[in-house]
Order: sequence, then structure tokens, then C-alpha cells
Amino acid sequence: MATDYEYGQGHGSGHGSGHGTGFGTGFGYSGPTGERRHRLPAGLRAPFEARSWREFGYVLLSLPIGILLFVYAITMVSLGAGLLVTFLGIPVLAAGLAGCRGFGALERARARGMLGLEVADPEPLRMKKSGVMAWMGAVLKSGTSWRTLLYAVLQFPWSVFSFVVAVNFWAYGWALLTYPLWFWVFPAYVGQGGLQLYGDAHHSVYLDNPFEITVTALVGLLFTLATPWIVRALTTVDRLMVHGLLGPSRLSARVVELESDRGVVVDTAAADLRRIERDLHDGAQARLVALAMDLGLAKEKLTEDPQAAARMVDEAHGEVKTALQELRDLARGIHPAVLTDRGLDAALSAVASRCTVPVQVEVDLAERPAPAIEGIAYFTVSELLQNISKHSRATWAAVDVWRVEDRLMVQVMDNGVGGADASGGSGLGGLAERLDAVDGILVVDSPAGGPTRVTAELPWRSERALG
Repeated sequence: MATDYEYGQGHGSGHGSGHGTGFGTGFGYSGPTGERRHRLPAGLRAPFEARSWREFGYVLLSLPIGILLFVYAITMVSLGAGLLVTFLGIPVLAAGLAGCRGFGALERARARGMLGLEVADPEPLRMKKSGVMAWMGAVLKSGTSWRTLLYAVLQFPWSVFSFVVAVNFWAYGWALLTYPLWFWVFPAYVGQGGLQLYGDAHHSVYLDNPFEITVTALVGLLFTLATPWIVRALTTVDRLMVHGLLGPSRLSARVVELESDRGVVVDTAAADLRRIERDLHDGAQARLVALAMDLGLAKEKLTEDPQAAARMVDEAHGEVKTALQELRDLARGIHPAVLTDRGLDAALSAVASRCTVPVQVEVDLAERPAPAIEGIAYFTVSELLQNISKHSRATWAAVDVWRVEDRLMVQVMDNGVGGADASGGSGLGGLAERLDAVDGILVVDSPAGGPTRVTAELPWRSERALG
């Protein structure tokens, strides 16, 4: 499989995911590079940003939705459980769980629209047969149904708590912050007018003089600035609940991942077989066919023109050497004998000796990994060194192999022009897919101008443990 780096065409790319924790919009301007630059720090922008208001709106909606979900779930489950002594309990309970699944879909959509949380849909119902009975059995046996029921029960008390906290902080914050604008609405008592902070039969305290009004506004400002972050902390719990209870289960996600990896392995094996077939057909097989024809002609001329026959045999001997070399190269690309007999250190040293630039190889392993992992590590280094020879314009390279706990680390470096790109349909992308099929990772660090560092991380499975 070709793995051209496309040096100089771009920067290496990594992949990962996560949820942002900063505020993404606000007041500011765009600099000359197009990067968003804000005049105000995030703490001051927060109360005015759209994200803060969306999250606050999510908390406000969670209370009525939580009440509806809780009442529906408890009613249907209680009714279904109470009727289990009769046949009616099963369809009632199945209908209740199906309704919870529907509410779960709405909650995922609400979290996606208001919180920006992307949660994949859970696994669909698995029905071996068609019909109402099969559907009820699938609903009752589905883990997703019971997780959505649990969400409906847990979301109600949490929505009450988050609603009370968010509304109180938001209301008190803005009310105190704007107090200088509306304190005059309170009537004057014995020459004093303002909000009564404390009062009993003996004395009263009013917020009515300029100092008290200013302090009240400053306290309100602190509340107002803190409220968006408090609401964000509250919605973080909602994110965890939606992701953990309404998304696909870990087992289902793992099954999907393994199915995808299996497809990658099958495609990779098919591509390798096609490559081997092509190399055999266009290389050694073609030479052997030509060799057979030359030997046939030499046999015919052996009696008539011995000298011509000798020249043809000599040429055929050269063709045999070339065909043998091509077969050795082909076998070395599949799984060389030196790797099987002597391990990664000797095999990688042999690969490095064929590279067009000097390569320093260092393998620090106390024992050999499993043959499959060893083969993938060898293939990775072989392809990376081949591309260094073709595209990097480097003057030196280095290969380091070591073990960190239960991971095998392989790192290939060079001082070339950099710009190796793992995105798109490049060869590095193919290497990344091959490593991902065995739970491995490929990380490319290749800024323009170099140097380039490609790190492969593979799971460690020792040969001794397998034996």
C-alpha cells in the first residue's frame, strides 16, 4: 500500500473530539489573520453571550419537561407493574417504555439545539420476527428503554434543583445590578426610601444612600458575572445525563467500532492481495514467462548455433537473478524472514540499510511483541522510511521503538522539509486506518520546514503471553 507523505502540501493533522468550555461568541473584532479577537475578557462577556442565554433557557425548559417525563414514567410503569398479574401489564409496560424512548429522542434534539451536544442515536430495536409480540419483547429487553426510563426519573429532581439555583442567581443578580435604576419606586418612611434590607420592632435598615446603592449594584454585578458559569456547571450534569443515558451504550459503541475495524482489516487485506497479485503478474511472472521462451529458443538453437544458444542461456541466467530479487523484495514487503527469526531490531536495521538517507535505529524491548503487532510495526516503519527516501529531502532519520506499560511505541523522525499531511486520501491516512483496526494511534507532527515526527502507538501483546 503506497503511503506518500505529500511533503510540502500541508500540515499534519490529528483527530479527537471534546466539548468546548469557553464562550465562543461575544463582542470583538477580527484581526488581519481572521482570528477572532475580543476586547472584553470571557468573564465580562459571559452574561451577554448567546450561549449563556441558550443554556439558561435549557434550564428553564427542563423543569416543565422534567415534570411531564416524571409523571408519565411513574404512571405508566406503576400501571404496567400493577397489571402484570394480568396479560394487560406487559403491553402497558412496553408502551410506557416506548414512550420514554420517544421522549429520549426529543431530549437529544433539545440538547443538540440548545447545548450544542452531539449524541448519536442509540441502537434500534432488534426484532427477530415481525408482529406486536416481537415488538413488545424487543422493547422490554432493550437496555435503551430502561436507560431512558431512568433518565425520566432522575431528570425531574435535578431539573427542580437546577431551576431554583439558576433562576435565583439570575433574578437576584440582574435585580441588584439594576437597583440604582428602580430603587426610587419604594416609598419614603421617616425620610428614608429604598429597599428594606432588615427590619423589626426596634429598628430598620434601608438601602437608600448612594454608598449602599453602589455596594448593592456591585454585589449584583458579581452575581450576574458568576451566574453564566454556575448555569454552565448545572448544564454539564445535564450533558452527562443525556450522553450517558440517552446515547448508545458503551457495548453497542464498541460493537460498531469493531465492525468498522473489521471492515478496515478486510479492505486492507484485499488491497494487499491485489498488490501482491499485481506485482507478481507485472514483475516476476512476466520475467519467468520471458525466461521460458528464451530457454525454448536456446534449446532449438543448441545444435544449429551453439554460441547463440550460449548467449541466450546467459541472458536467461540474468533474468533469473532479476526475478529472484523481485520475489525477495515482494516477500520482504509481506513478512520478511529476518523479522520472524530475529525480531524487530534486526528487521528494522535491514530496512534502514536500504533507505537513501542515514538512519539510526534503536529498539529497546525486553521481549518480543505478538507476531501480528510486530508485523504492523515493521510495516509502519518500512512505509515511513520509504516515503522519507522519496519525498522528505532529509539528510538523516531516526527510528525508535520502546514499550510503555501496555503500549508499543514506534517513532520515526527526519530533518526534511516537513508538511506531511495525514488528512484526505494520503498514505498516512491509510496507515492510521491500519493502526486503528488494532486499537492503535498514529500521530503526525510535521510543521512546514520540518522536522517531521511520526509516532505510532500499538497495543502490547507479548509473544510469550500468547504462547
